[in-house]
Amino acid sequence: MTDHQHTSPVSQATTRYAGEELPFSERDSAHIPGHWLLARLGKRVLRPGGRELTRQMLSHAGIEGHKVVEFAPGLGSTAKEILQHTPASYVGVDEDRKAAAIVDNIVAGTGHAVTAKAQETGLPDDSADVVVGEAMLTMQSDKGKQSIIAEAARLLRPGGRYAIHELGLEPDNLDDETKTLIRKSLARAIKVNARPLTAAEWKALLESEGFEVDWIGSAPMALLDIRRNVADEGIVGVLRILRNLIRDKQARERVMTMKRAFTQYRQHMNGIAVVAHKR
Repeated sequence: MTDHQHTSPVSQATTRYAGEELPFSERDSAHIPGHWLLARLGKRVLRPGGRELTRQMLSHAGIEGHKVVEFAPGLGSTAKEILQHTPASYVGVDEDRKAAAIVDNIVAGTGHAVTAKAQETGLPDDSADVVVGEAMLTMQSDKGKQSIIAEAARLLRPGGRYAIHELGLEPDNLDDETKTLIRKSLARAIKVNARPLTAAEWKALLESEGFEVDWIGSAPMALLDIRRNVADEGIVGVLRILRNLIRDKQARERVMTMKRAFTQYRQHMNGIAVVAHKR
């Protein structure tokens, strides 16, 4: 039996969401980026600090009645949360056409989604009151992080808020050798060159691009822990994920590799959320 044949039962069951095809649906479980593998398995909340940290971040972002732009909204989990805060408008920006289509359906009536890169959205200057981005800066190089933050600054009016939820490292004085080991372990596990930062480094990076930090929150990095998944996905969602894992050997192996990496460096990783305003 080929790998494609082996994974096809899961692929056929879970490659569509909100009526649209998932990104990377044509890729096998051994090579797909980790966050999209989890989405294929049925996981909907793909944030390092979980749904609760996202909700804390949004509560500090001042969304009600304001124009919101979200970078890399993925499957639209946070877009749904943003709509609960009754923004004046919403624009999602995702470079993946399939993800943008999913979000466009979710936010219909309040806003829309466009296919573009976060580094170059094509949206007008000073056109947003709030920019939200989650679990995407971590995946960028230092230069990539700077260009995305600069684009957020360009879009925001003076005083506008930038809210991020990313993978963090702790403590602030963590040595460079351990940081390198964590990054290499994550790259092997999730097939993406993740570069998480300490709280002090995230703060300094935002300040270097013209922001002033107003709030920082954190939560354990428990993306694959059963208790966090029950809280984020519900019992039915967890059962759906487990069912799909049972049916896909490659996916099980990938998820176990990710879990080992997360567990090995648990004491040095967290989910971190920051809200800052444009000076």
